[in-house]
Amino acid sequence: MALDDNVLDVLFRSARTKWEFTEEPITDDEIKAIYDLVKLGPTSANCSPARFVFIRTPEGKEKLKPALSAGNLDKTMAAPVTVIVAQDPVFYMNLPKLYPPADAKGWFSGNPDLAEETAFRNSTLQGAYLIMAARALGIDCGPMSGFDKTVVNRNFFSQSGWKANFLINLGHAVPGEHPFPRLPKLDFDEAAIFA
Repeated sequence: MALDDNVLDVLFRSARTKWEFTEEPITDDEIKAIYDLVKLGPTSANCSPARFVFIRTPEGKEKLKPALSAGNLDKTMAAPVTVIVAQDPVFYMNLPKLYPPADAKGWFSGNPDLAEETAFRNSTLQGAYLIMAARALGIDCGPMSGFDKTVVNRNFFSQSGWKANFLINLGHAVPGEHPFPRLPKLDFDEAAIFA
C-alpha cells in the first residue's frame, strides 16, 4: 500500500533539516515512541548495533559542549534534545537473542573488521530510521556530523565502549525557520543507473 502525498510530504518533500527550535519539550513518551519505530527497521541479521543517548539535561549538554564544532554549538545547546547515535562494537553479543535462526555471533566475534563495518553501516541506518520516525511523529530533526567523536566517546562512553556515529537535534521547529531555499539535489540520471 503506497502512502498518500500528505505523508510523503511530511517525511520527504516538505521536510527540512531544522536548526532552531521552540522551548516545547520532547517527552519521555515521545522519545520511547520514536525508538519503538526505530527498532523495527531492518539491519543485517537483525544485529541492531545502534545505541542512543537522548541528552536533555543541562549537565548532559555541558558534557557534549566541548565536542561541538563552532557552527553546531549554539543550536545544539538550545535544542530540547540532542541524540548521540552511537554503535556498540560488540553488538554481536546480543545476536543469540536477536537472530536465533543461526549462530550469527560467530560471524563477527572472530572478525573485528567485519564487526566494525557492520556496526557502522547498520547504526547509520538506524540513525536514519530515527530521523524518519521522529518526522512521522511530528518532531523536527537537525542531523549533523560537526563534532569531535573522541571527546564524545570519552565523555559518554568510557565505560560502555560504544562509539559515536553522528548527532541529531530534536524539537519543534520555530515556525517559518528556513534560512535559505532547499539545496539542489541530483537528478535520477546523475545518481542512478539501470543494470
